[in-house]
Amino acid sequence: MSNTLNGKVALVTGGSSGIGLAIARRFVDEGAHVFITGRDETALEKARATIGKNVTAVQGDASKEADLDRLFATVKAEKTKLDIVVANAGANVNATLADTTANQFDLVFDLNVRGTFFTVQKSLPLLAAGASIVLVASALSGKGLPGYSAYSASKAAIRSFGRTWAAELKDRRIRVNTLSPGGTDTPFLFGDATPAQVEEQRAAYGAWIPLGRLGRPEEIAAAALFLASSESSYSTGMDLVADGGFTQL
Repeated sequence: MSNTLNGKVALVTGGSSGIGLAIARRFVDEGAHVFITGRDETALEKARATIGKNVTAVQGDASKEADLDRLFATVKAEKTKLDIVVANAGANVNATLADTTANQFDLVFDLNVRGTFFTVQKSLPLLAAGASIVLVASALSGKGLPGYSAYSASKAAIRSFGRTWAAELKDRRIRVNTLSPGGTDTPFLFGDATPAQVEEQRAAYGAWIPLGRLGRPEEIAAAALFLASSESSYSTGMDLVADGGFTQL
């Protein structure tokens, strides 16, 4: 690795599995100390052990302000500052407009929208001048895929946050960009599907996606590294789409 993030301090919410874990691992490989969060303490500890070094795991729910306050108190006590925030924690409920319950709607918006908003707000006192914020949105934010109305709308809100916050934080030289992954081969994508159903879904995604396959978490992590590092020093308010061409062709 190139040590692109040597000496940097990063936070990755939802870092216990999937895309978040891949981002955290890549950041550590590039020289950063990374704080990771997750709601499941067992999964979070497994992720910490997998990364192995230069990582601090803080159990918590990004939709709960008390958990966020405890998280940032830990960051302040251990490292005093943050150079990178990746707001990745998210939830999805696959249900049509007719079938979505109020509880399902609240679950998605509380974590994806409220959680992202207050994660970034509460990070502001610790963010160094020239810091980078990466908001993980979704390629579905601009698509009308049936069954994803709450999820897609929540990710469209995150894309809007990216634009507004880039304007608000420019005087501190803090860059804010969004990253919009497409279908990525992670447990988050498949939910409670059986192994046979997972294989069927992989084949279906391969038929939809121009590159003929799902993305790998490591590929999304590479895109996050670009946005988090000085390699993207002239980019703010943008949306980097990594979806195998699904929304582009």
